[in-house]
Parts: sequence; structure tokens; C-alpha cells
Amino acid sequence: MASSYGRSGSAKIPLEFYEEVKEGRKDGDKDPLYGWIRDEDTKEKLLLKEEVDVALVQRVINEGYANDLTDDQVEQIGRDPFLIAYALADPKNRCVVTREVSKPGRVRQNRHIPDVCADLGVNCCDPFVFARDLEFSTDWERKK
Repeated sequence: MASSYGRSGSAKIPLEFYEEVKEGRKDGDKDPLYGWIRDEDTKEKLLLKEEVDVALVQRVINEGYANDLTDDQVEQIGRDPFLIAYALADPKNRCVVTREVSKPGRVRQNRHIPDVCADLGVNCCDPFVFARDLEFSTDWERKK
């Protein structure tokens, strides 16, 4: 069912993040999600086929984190500004899905995705809200 969301355009993942997820954990071969995400058909359906707007990435960093970050601080943020920039490219129709929770007291490179998204007017939710909103389910059976 999840690949139908990818096919319909309801759920997409930028290449940078797909590659990160695909690398997975060391014990990923035991995880059904790991096998599913590595499938070429799944990749084709889920990939967001666009390149990030570098100006939007810079805006996310400057307005969402700080406009005077050091190189080490930018490295500490990682790829988060890219993810937010993809959503910022179409904020009315896109939502960032993250396991991070809001921590409004955090500043600069320590800010969390939900807080940066809120400041930039980007929708953000956790995986449970995402699954509920899409009425997502799997046909995986629990092993006893």
C-alpha cells in the first residue's frame, strides 16, 4: 500500500534522505522496512524527482538556525536544512515527517526540525500522524 502513496504523489522522499535510509542499520537485513526501501520499484515510486533549491537551503539555515553559523555548526545540523527546503519549495502541499519533537529552548545548530519548520511556515508532523492521515497500513503480520 505504501508504494501506492508514492505513485500517487502523497508520499515522497528526497534522494539525499532515501540514500541515508537505504544504508540502514548493520542488522537491517532482518527488518522488513529495510528490504522494502531497497527495492528498485519502491525507490522509483517514492523518490522526489527534483533538485533542492540552494537558495531555500540557505534561507532555512539563516532564518531557521542562525545567519552566522561556523562550518562546524553547519556540519552538526547535517541534512536537515535540505529536507526543510524541499518542503519550503511548496509549503501548502508538503509536510516534513520527523521523529524529532519540538524543543523551543534549543538555539542555533541545536534547534529541532519542528521548531525550524514552524518558524518558516512549513508543515511538520511525526510518523504516527503521517500514517494516520494517509490511512496507511501494512499487510505485514506480526511474528509470534
